[in-house]
Amino acid sequence: MNLGIIIVLIVILLGVAITLVIVGLRQERGVDPLEERLADFAAAGEITNLEDIELSQSFVERIILPLAANMGEVALKFTPQRALEQTQRKLEMAGNPRGIDPTVFFAGRFIVAAAIAVLLFVVFSIAPNQSPFTVRNILMIIGFTALGFFVPNLLLDSKVKRRQKDVTKALPDALDLLTICVEAGLGLEAAMKKVNEKWDNELALAFGRALQEIQLGKVRREALRDMADRIGATELNSFVAAVIQSEQLGVSMAKILRIQSDDMRIKRRQRAEQEAQTAPIKMLFPMALLIFPTIMMVLMGPAALSMMRSSLFK
Repeated sequence: MNLGIIIVLIVILLGVAITLVIVGLRQERGVDPLEERLADFAAAGEITNLEDIELSQSFVERIILPLAANMGEVALKFTPQRALEQTQRKLEMAGNPRGIDPTVFFAGRFIVAAAIAVLLFVVFSIAPNQSPFTVRNILMIIGFTALGFFVPNLLLDSKVKRRQKDVTKALPDALDLLTICVEAGLGLEAAMKKVNEKWDNELALAFGRALQEIQLGKVRREALRDMADRIGATELNSFVAAVIQSEQLGVSMAKILRIQSDDMRIKRRQRAEQEAQTAPIKMLFPMALLIFPTIMMVLMGPAALSMMRSSLFK
């Protein structure tokens, strides 16, 4: 009976931990729910005090979000500054998924690792003829806990690579549109605005953010450099460097854009050919593991049954 109560409590704690991760990842950075609710009451013309506004918030906003933030602050105390800077850069390169910051991200890593450890402990506790305190099970718990700690980082790296791939894929077509707009008499900023209005992809969003920074007073070359740094794609860095060089040397912007567009198309074709050449190697593993055994069973199965029957009748 005591073991059952302990298991129920562990499952409840596991559910709370997973809820903290999910809610923490969904929290928008830089938005205070209390200030937002206060602004809503002020806009509606209702007069109320701060206590009523706080009590009108949901349980998640009053309890869960502060707990997730506090856990993130504790996690940051044991994290080197260099790791924080690298995580912040990766989040920027990933496009700030769900608006999370390094605090929530590190809290999520620790919570996922703890949740996996608790889950394996519960499984080994309730499994027949198993004990969580054997050497093999302890090593399994430690290994999967370490894996759970690094899984969010791997997912973030995958998100960065997908975003860079999307930007690289959309860049040649965007350069064509920029070239057409510039040759038609528009400036580079107006041409970038056209790309932002016409398309809905990562490159268009990056152009839109760069334009907002330029409107707020940032120099165009600095805004373009920051845009390239936030994405980290080699082709985008080359495009930004060519544009900045064109401004400094006074070269025609339309000519630079046309050269960059042709170069990007050649590189995209080369990448497609490279991926096509690696396709047979990638197909080898599913063929060897799935298709060939099935073919052997279909072809050799009847012959094997016939040989077994003939040997039995002898």
